[in-house]
Amino acid sequence: MFTGIIQHIGAIESVTPTPSGVRVVVDPCGWSFVPSPGDSVAVNGCCLTLVDPIERHNGLFTFDAIPETIEKTTIGMLAVGDRVNLEPPLRMGDRLDGHTVQGHVDGRGIIESVDSGDGYRVRVKVPGDLMKFMIPKGSITIDGISLTLAEVDPKGQTITIALIPETLERTTLGMKAKGAALNIEADMMVKTIVHTMEHMQQA
Repeated sequence: MFTGIIQHIGAIESVTPTPSGVRVVVDPCGWSFVPSPGDSVAVNGCCLTLVDPIERHNGLFTFDAIPETIEKTTIGMLAVGDRVNLEPPLRMGDRLDGHTVQGHVDGRGIIESVDSGDGYRVRVKVPGDLMKFMIPKGSITIDGISLTLAEVDPKGQTITIALIPETLERTTLGMKAKGAALNIEADMMVKTIVHTMEHMQQA
């Protein structure tokens, strides 16, 4: 479980195909968090499990991504040098500054436009099956970042987010341009309500 409050920005060291998917190695770039094998880390909002002791890899984080992860997220699209948002798992008793984030990415969005004029607004094309979870002023996780939906356009299947300077400074969103793919995780509470209502209507 995560909060969507990014703690650090790392860099992709390597992405290597394996028989079961891809192996992703991340340079934590001086991050103070030291995970152990089996620990979870959110990488661009995708919950990944550390598979090797970092001491064996000179402080680098090593993860394996399976085909389901590659299909649903941008993990398989990463390239050497790409910057990624990092967050450690939430511990019992920690402050929940963002919102409840599972790290289970629902699909990929595509940036349609970036307006850095009066404020910084990003419009994102969202997969059609996820639009029912998009609520104006509701929560969303984009590349691991807890954000508020500024606008929702069901017909155009787009959402708009407004970014404050703090978010632009501490995350990778300010580095993204039109056409970039993003990991989208809808709000868990909204998904639960919609799922329950759909099943009640079918009963």
